[in-house]
Amino acid sequence: MEGSHVTIGAEIARRYKESNDVVHAIEAHHNDVEPHTIIACIVQAADAISASRPGARRENIENYVKRLEKLEEIAKSFNGIDECYAIQAGREIRVMVSPDKVTEDETVLLARDIAKKIESELTYPGQIKVHIIRETKAVDFAK
Repeated sequence: MEGSHVTIGAEIARRYKESNDVVHAIEAHHNDVEPHTIIACIVQAADAISASRPGARRENIENYVKRLEKLEEIAKSFNGIDECYAIQAGREIRVMVSPDKVTEDETVLLARDIAKKIESELTYPGQIKVHIIRETKAVDFAK
């Protein structure tokens, strides 16, 4: 249990004669005691930031993977999409379109439409950048 880890941490800190501020921050970082110092508040904030990372807690891993899958599913729901990949821990999505199905001008509209659909269907921290990639290649051989 987390409470027992905090108690053990505080006991170890006391044994090694850490300052009262350090011991207090250890005790307060999970609100076992009310934070009374700036250090304790900073430790609480750092712990909250660390815990919010994708995969930081086991129960969050499943939600994280589902969010990435849903992000890709939203992009794939539009016409002309060849492939798409959620990257940067779901903060960006790269969408490759078929150049014979999506015109250059339509890429701008497609990026906006995908972003709007993401906004309406997903809950996520921060923002998600939508990249539309349309590539045309021409190949010939000199004999």
